[in-house]
Amino acid sequence: MFSFFHGLPRNFHVTYQCFSVSMLPGAERQDVDNGGKIILPPSALEHLTRLNVVYPMLFKLTNRKTHRSTHCGVLEFVADDQKCYIPYWMLQNLLCEEGDLVEVESAALPVAKFSKFQPLSTDFLDITNPKAILENALRNFACLTTGDCVAIRYNEKTYELKVLETRPGNAVSIIECDMDVEFAAPEDYVEPVKPKRDENMDVGDTLHADEPDDLVSFVPFVGPGNRLDGKILDVISEAKSVSRHRRGIPDYDFEIGTIDFIRTPTANGISGKTNSKSFVPFGGSGTTIRASQKKEDN
Repeated sequence: MFSFFHGLPRNFHVTYQCFSVSMLPGAERQDVDNGGKIILPPSALEHLTRLNVVYPMLFKLTNRKTHRSTHCGVLEFVADDQKCYIPYWMLQNLLCEEGDLVEVESAALPVAKFSKFQPLSTDFLDITNPKAILENALRNFACLTTGDCVAIRYNEKTYELKVLETRPGNAVSIIECDMDVEFAAPEDYVEPVKPKRDENMDVGDTLHADEPDDLVSFVPFVGPGNRLDGKILDVISEAKSVSRHRRGIPDYDFEIGTIDFIRTPTANGISGKTNSKSFVPFGGSGTTIRASQKKEDN
């Protein structure tokens, strides 16, 4: 009998018992848990070959009990008959228990152009280059579905990220594609509280409100000082009468072409100007090594 549908591709639609990868016989398969691909039985490959399914093979998994679905690729065809093994994070997305029935059907998805992820914990922010780590982890994935929480592993630690958005569709293929990636703030992220500024505070107070008192009250070049010969300097320290100097305040009175050498405290702060009771630089009568000519004549 002649069929008008001969040669047209048909969908692969089979129901399997679903198990996590930890239930797979043999050695532990950590590589499967760290990706987005499943393991199907050899009979599935024979069925797909007869249906002329287009590569890459992408599938939609559906749990009819919970009405949850996701998308994935296939890694191997080595599972027991009527069983499939999927990553544990995918089992959680489908709200499946070990051994629940899951429908597996072939799917054709658009190539991804954009995706947005939200870490579930601020621990993800501790990674030096999270975008590069995610890019490397997604090499083990075949597709992404909006609403899924994918798991990636880095430095012996598992990080969960929610897929907030995918374009151009709610499910996209990420095989050999150029995809833009964005991150949203983690779910448990809390904005730091900014200190409220008092209107009565000046600029210096605002800049140094969080500094200890010993730093705020720092006054340079103030103190009685000591001489190498042990004599006491006849200098009156005015440190106690000086208003506390705020570090970091610019000199608003600065004029181009002038240099102010900060040496002594004044009533208004630190200044290069001196008074009669303060140390006067380069002051005094001085002495000469050679006697004057008048003394030699006498």
